[in-house]
Amino acid sequence: MNKGKLYIVATPIGNLGDISQRALDVLNQVEVIYCEDTRVTSKLLSYFNIEKTLQSYHQHSEDKKANEILEQLNYGKDLALVTDAGTPGISDPGGKLVEFLSYEKVEMIPIPGASAVVTALSVCGFPADKFLFLGFPPHKSKRKKFFIEVAENKYTTVFYESPHRISKALENLKEVLSEEREICICRELTKKFETIYRGTIEEIIAQDIPAKGEFVVVVRK
Repeated sequence: MNKGKLYIVATPIGNLGDISQRALDVLNQVEVIYCEDTRVTSKLLSYFNIEKTLQSYHQHSEDKKANEILEQLNYGKDLALVTDAGTPGISDPGGKLVEFLSYEKVEMIPIPGASAVVTALSVCGFPADKFLFLGFPPHKSKRKKFFIEVAENKYTTVFYESPHRISKALENLKEVLSEEREICICRELTKKFETIYRGTIEEIIAQDIPAKGEFVVVVRK
């Protein structure tokens, strides 16, 4: 029996029109879709009139879930992996599954699409021939060390931040960045209230950015 394939499918980060036709074709043809939150993915599938079995795979999934997925693939089932928004594996628990399956010689096929990191870099106006992506800052321990790394890195640096901590992140950056260092804050990328702020840390803080939505922060090298 031929083994099934796992498709790593990128989904929109906000605007549903950003999904690719290839992604839709794959989601229509696979037998099961594994997703971070079934409620989020069900809304996406409903919008495109796709009816499929959904199973969860998230940061709290145990190793037995990965083994269950491997078993289905070994039975010849084609499966898809999606995240709530963007590309699976990028600051996302799907990366753990991909690593596990790579050692099991499973054929995995990437279906590229939206990524908040690349979207922010494309519009920030900073050099991006080389860049560093750091995911989310730690909540408590090692947070200071995280922002020192941002300040000392010689490449343009990108990280995510939640609406609950964006103000704190800006204060953290103020403590470590030089006055002339530029940053770009991308809020709600591709969504109705998308807003992009550029300037020094003092100029950004003075703009009183609403603590709502998803944030991508880009710090110029």
